[in-house]
Amino acid sequence: MIPPGHMLGCLGGGQLGRMFALAARTLGYDVTILDPDPQSPAAAVADVHLCAPYDDAGALAELAQRSAAITVEFENVPAQSMRFLAERRPVRPHPEAVAIAQDRVREKEFFRAHGLPVAPFAIVRSADDVAAALAVTGTRAVLKRAQLGYDGKGQAIVAGHDEAVSAFRAFGETLCVLEPRLDLTAEISVVLAIDADGRQACYPVAENIHRNGILDISIVPARVAPSFVRQALDAAGIIAQRLCYCGVLAVEFFVVGEQLLLNEIAPRPHNSGHYTLDACVISQFEQQVRTLCGLPLGGVELTAQAVMVNLLGDLWANGEPDWRVLLAEPGAKLHLYGKRSPRPGRKMGHYTCVSNAGLDHVLRRAQALREQLAPRA
Repeated sequence: MIPPGHMLGCLGGGQLGRMFALAARTLGYDVTILDPDPQSPAAAVADVHLCAPYDDAGALAELAQRSAAITVEFENVPAQSMRFLAERRPVRPHPEAVAIAQDRVREKEFFRAHGLPVAPFAIVRSADDVAAALAVTGTRAVLKRAQLGYDGKGQAIVAGHDEAVSAFRAFGETLCVLEPRLDLTAEISVVLAIDADGRQACYPVAENIHRNGILDISIVPARVAPSFVRQALDAAGIIAQRLCYCGVLAVEFFVVGEQLLLNEIAPRPHNSGHYTLDACVISQFEQQVRTLCGLPLGGVELTAQAVMVNLLGDLWANGEPDWRVLLAEPGAKLHLYGKRSPRPGRKMGHYTCVSNAGLDHVLRRAQALREQLAPRA
């Protein structure tokens, strides 16, 4: 066990790194962040900010020297950097688990190899592969870069051969995965914490609504049949077990009619788990600290029904939003990430509405608040 008072390291200084650092400092740890952005959100709350690229040998060596253990804020960090750190300090999650999550090809093949439910997919390595790939997925499809895609980036909806080839070339003819366009009934996710001995604690399943490829709203508990909840929890547990995972893991699913299909995994706390900050006994970020340091897992019980709403840079179109309406709502909790440059589609913060008055009531209040915050022309 690494007790409070030690320094913890984190690769990545975005909002997830910021919330990890706040949770760690609340428990009495110091935090060093490695991030190349001099204005990274986590830098403002960390004890030390190593402002350098993720593959900078000197910065990595200093991070290892300062830290008792190291975690990651996002999956798109160089695998070699993680391996370098893992040779010197405990790194959780393990670099090989991160390597699977950061590559859609490896991820999909991992699901299939372990008999987990996944939609048909095909790998596109060259333009010559497109015709055969469409035969697997159908002509209504989605082309996704194998790496470096998030929040709808690195994805293109295609209809037919010519559009798929054009999208592949627009992605720089890099390795891609082609998937069918599914008629979704719902999207849900599971966030779970796993300790070094394999014990698991699963948070309540969230129902997620996306807009333009970016998570818009998470509703907890998810409004899906109990059978889907059980299947999602079971599949997430199997994935964690097969990865020999230690840390916080998010698993996303598609509900398609009577089927539950895996979408992707994230080896870290997840946007759809932000509700845990205000509606659970222990947040996903404190669990990240606990699993990193060998502390017992905390409680994952839901203390109130919750709706989390993302705040994107679009909201700043006419300047800083007037937060008074949100702050006047007794059941709402505002979280701003300290980002200085709002732009369309950029996650600037979120708020969570909590209540035990019924999920429909919470959802109505959350939606009403967003309408009042929306910029006026």
